[in-house]
Amino acid sequence: MHELVLRDYRPTYICRRCRSKAAANRETVATVGHRLEKKIVVGEEEWRTYLAPERLEVVRQLEPWVEEHVLPLLKPVEASWQPSDLLPDPAALGADGFHAACLDLRAAAMGVPDELLVCLVANMVTEEALPTYPSGLNRLEVVRDATGADDTAWARWIRGWSAEENRHGDVLNRYMHLSGRFDMREVERTVQRLIRDGMSVHAPTSPFHGFVYVAFQERATAIAHGNTARLVGARGAGDAALARICGTVAADEKRHEAAYTRLMGKLFEADPDASVRAMAYMMRRRIDMPTVFINDGRHSVGDFYARFIAIAQQAGTYTVSDYRCILEHLIRQWGVEELATGLSGEGRQARDYLCALPRKIKRMEEKVIDKSAKAQNKPTAIPINWIFDRTIGVVLP
Repeated sequence: MHELVLRDYRPTYICRRCRSKAAANRETVATVGHRLEKKIVVGEEEWRTYLAPERLEVVRQLEPWVEEHVLPLLKPVEASWQPSDLLPDPAALGADGFHAACLDLRAAAMGVPDELLVCLVANMVTEEALPTYPSGLNRLEVVRDATGADDTAWARWIRGWSAEENRHGDVLNRYMHLSGRFDMREVERTVQRLIRDGMSVHAPTSPFHGFVYVAFQERATAIAHGNTARLVGARGAGDAALARICGTVAADEKRHEAAYTRLMGKLFEADPDASVRAMAYMMRRRIDMPTVFINDGRHSVGDFYARFIAIAQQAGTYTVSDYRCILEHLIRQWGVEELATGLSGEGRQARDYLCALPRKIKRMEEKVIDKSAKAQNKPTAIPINWIFDRTIGVVLP
C-alpha cells in the first residue's frame, strides 16, 4: 500500500524521512512475506511426512478391518430408498394423481421462508457436486481405487459411498423442480460452476488428514440436513414432504459419518501421535464446507460463501455452535484428551491445542450473537438469484 501511494507522487517531493520509512516498510513486507512463505513450506513438509512408507503401512494394514467394520455400513441397493419413494411418481399415481400430488407439494412449499430456501439450495448444490468427492478420496495414498473397479475394501467403500450419496442430490433437485419456488436455471448454473471449480483440501494425498476432514464434514452435512428437516417440519414451516426428504438424507449422512469416524478412531489406536497431529493440522486451517467455492455468478467466490454462511447462521441450518459441537464430539470419540502414551512433543502440543479450541470457538459464538443483537435493525439486504432475486436481510460478519 505504501509503495502504491508513493508512486502517485513525483520523486522530487519525497523527503529523506519518507524514503527511509518506505524502505523500512518494504523490508518489513519482505520479512513478513519470507516468514509466511517459510510457514507454508513447513506446513507442506509436515503433511508430506505422512506419505512415508511406514506411515502408509499403518493405513494399508487396516484393510481387513475395513472389510469387517466399515463396508457393512453400506446398504444393499435393494434395501436402499430411492428418490421416487419420497416424491410423487407419475408411473405409480397416473396423470391425475400425479398432478394432484404436485399441487399439494407446491402448496406446502409456499410456507417455507426464503432464508431456508437459500440454505436448501446450498445443501443441494453440495450434494450435486458429488463428482468432486470420490475424486478427492481417490487421491489419497493406499485407499485409492486405482483402476475404477478395484476389489479392495477401500475401493468398494469409495464406490458404494458415492452411489449412496448420488441419491441425495437427485431427490433434493427433483423436489426443487416440483415445488416451483426456485429459479432452477440459476441453481443449475451454480452446480455447474462448483463442479468446474472443484474444492480445496489441505494435505490432499494424506489418508490421515483426509479422513479427519471427511469425518468432520459428514457430521456437518448430517447436522445441516437434520436442522433443515426440523425447521421445515410440522413445528416449523409445515412442509412434511421436504422434512421427510431432509431427514432421510441426514440419516444416510449419519451412517457415513460413523464409517469415517470409526476409521479415524482406528488410526488413533494404531498411531496416536500421527493422528492427533493430523487432526490439529486440519483444525488450524479450518474445516470449510465443500461449497467454499460456491458462486452465484454475481459475486466473487469467497464473498458469496461468506454471505451464505451468514444466512445459514441466521436461519439455524448450520451455525458456529454446530461447528464447535462437532469438534467436541470428535475429541470425545477419538479420546484426544486422554492421549498420553506414544505422543511426541509435537503430538502433545497438538493435543493441547485441540482441547483448548472449543473454548476459543465458544468465545467466537458469543461475539457473533452479540454482534447480531446489536445490528438487529441494520441487516444487509442480499438479492439471491436462486429465488428470483428476492432479498434476504442478514447481518454480515
